[in-house]
Amino acid sequence: MVADLRDVDPAELRLPSSRSSGADPVKLQRQIAKHGTSTAGMPPLFAYEGSDGVLELYDGVTRATRVAKLLPGTTVQIEVIGKLKRPKANNRRVGDAL
Repeated sequence: MVADLRDVDPAELRLPSSRSSGADPVKLQRQIAKHGTSTAGMPPLFAYEGSDGVLELYDGVTRATRVAKLLPGTTVQIEVIGKLKRPKANNRRVGDAL
């Protein structure tokens, strides 16, 4: 099975309902201190695709938030790991949580 990898703007990714407030602030600060604006070696984010084509993060909310905050407009690699039966366009975006 071939992986479905895509390059997307992390600010446009939707947050899962369990993380609607965004990234954990302590973890975000720790990542910013450790990695800064570097995306070198960053593993791909994992996301599900909603029935409307919108991508919802499954793993990597903090990484997506760091890139969206420090490198606006920069794309990151995501791996789509499945499709959902429900639309996700109404969920909060990573960019909304900044």
